[in-house]
Amino acid sequence: MTFQIRECRMEDVDSIQQLNCNEMGYEYPSDETKNRLKDLLKSDKDKIFVASVENAVVGYVHACDYDVIYFPHMKNIMGIAVSKEYSKHGIGKALLAEVEKWGKETGAFGIRLVSGMERTEAHVFYRRCGYISGKQQLNFKKIFQ
Repeated sequence: MTFQIRECRMEDVDSIQQLNCNEMGYEYPSDETKNRLKDLLKSDKDKIFVASVENAVVGYVHACDYDVIYFPHMKNIMGIAVSKEYSKHGIGKALLAEVEKWGKETGAFGIRLVSGMERTEAHVFYRRCGYISGKQQLNFKKIFQ
């Protein structure tokens, strides 16, 4: 299968929203996705790469700077999704490689990502791509209504 990896553009918004919904289970509205994407594409600290097959976006990865006072500069993968019908063709690995390339070019120490406990197939994939798991954590959030 032939695919291309390129930087995301605004015209990719509908495909990204569908990937978020279908592959990651996030029912985020299209208009809000569009607003967030517009802001992220302007950011110097964020990169979004897409994978396309015959000009159709079938996957994406969003990464950003990860800077804390207790560890060297890294890149943080905020989300990665590949359409089920295109999985197991090297697209996810190529998307990770693009983030790794960006990380190396910008002097990052490495790449980090967080994956839900239930996503065991994804964990196998990440390990095959050279990622190692560290400490187990709980993810807390407080939603303002």
